[in-house]
Amino acid sequence: MDLNTVTALHRPADRAELAACLGPRAAPLAGGTWLFSEPQPELDTLVDLTGLGWPALTVTDRGLEIAATCTLAELAGFAAPAEWPAAALFRDCCAALAGSFKIWHTATVGGNICLALPAGPMTSLAAALDGVAVLWTPGGGPRRVPVVEFVLGERRTALRPGEVLRAVELPAVALAARTAFRRAALATEGRSGAVVIGRRDVAGGFVLTVTASVERPHRLVFRTVPDSAELVAALAGIERWFDDPHGAPDWRRAVTGLLAEQVRAELT
Repeated sequence: MDLNTVTALHRPADRAELAACLGPRAAPLAGGTWLFSEPQPELDTLVDLTGLGWPALTVTDRGLEIAATCTLAELAGFAAPAEWPAAALFRDCCAALAGSFKIWHTATVGGNICLALPAGPMTSLAAALDGVAVLWTPGGGPRRVPVVEFVLGERRTALRPGEVLRAVELPAVALAARTAFRRAALATEGRSGAVVIGRRDVAGGFVLTVTASVERPHRLVFRTVPDSAELVAALAGIERWFDDPHGAPDWRRAVTGLLAEQVRAELT
């Protein structure tokens, strides 16, 4: 879609140029698959992040750094070390995106998370693996926020004025875990109505992450794999279930419970 209110496009080459380009009517641009999908009358400037040359995926001694500009295709094609079985979730979560596989080559990890839709699959992935959002601040220093706290609700994030998501860091301890993935939608190729990801850490701990059926990610943490009753009791603590044409709250609550039990059984 043509954005007829946009009159300027900047492609900064470094952090200083980036900071100078951002303003109240400017938006960072990476893949742009959502940005160009509907009118953006509040904008007059786009700031293309791709010129900054961030490496898509970087293995570190702490785990994996995923650049905000990393495309879903790059993430899905990542050849993970054998000691990171949880990396199997990369392709599962990319496949949960409600869009053609061609979108994988344009849509970015950072864009999907910053859009903060309940069904955002990159939010599901990062929250399930203890991802941390690395934010570039106007003052120069980075700010780190767990992704489970970064997404505050539908289309709401913890980004402050002038901040840009630089990367998402996934710790090696989470990547070394066994995982199980379940997804439900009202239509075969429709937007996710519920996504449940379970993680059983090497030390025995169990983490269940619920997304899509709720406005923001919910993480349920257990010292070991819970029994069915414990899991039901923990899910009962979720007070608000998302409501939109892709699923009513009672359906989302019920299907989340069903998927959670399947995940629990798989990882027991």
